[in-house]
Amino acid sequence: MRIGQGFDAHPFVGGRPLILGGVLVAHPKGLDGDSDGDVLTHAIMDALLGALALGDLGTWFRADDPTVHGARSTDLLMRVMAMVRERGYSVAQVDTTVIGEKPKVRPLVPSIRDALSPILMAAPEDISIKATTTDQMGWLGREEGLAALALVQLQNHND
Repeated sequence: MRIGQGFDAHPFVGGRPLILGGVLVAHPKGLDGDSDGDVLTHAIMDALLGALALGDLGTWFRADDPTVHGARSTDLLMRVMAMVRERGYSVAQVDTTVIGEKPKVRPLVPSIRDALSPILMAAPEDISIKATTTDQMGWLGREEGLAALALVQLQNHND
């Protein structure tokens, strides 16, 4: 068994859609980033790479890589999941927290779980999506962006 934790944060910008966990969210602004800026999926990828001791997102998905620019984060997650499987692991559980004032995440949870479940090859009930605010403190409290934390547990099939 291996455990990894991940983090990501991006500021809001105009003219981009907001994507969270692979789901298009109705919001006036999207998140800035080299890919689609999906902080939730990025945090999960970061945790998966950490569980495998393979470094961070920037190690595998460099800003100057043309395949990353504008990419769907769920496509990048598929690439990370290929690394997980190649090493004999599968996802046992994912626990995440989205941090920000808006949008409200709770109504999105079923859709996000359904979007991530086939990619992570984990049952929706093994994917926890939570949310919290900073009680209007700091840049997240001023609704300038979103952050996400993720914890993943991998099980080894070679044992």
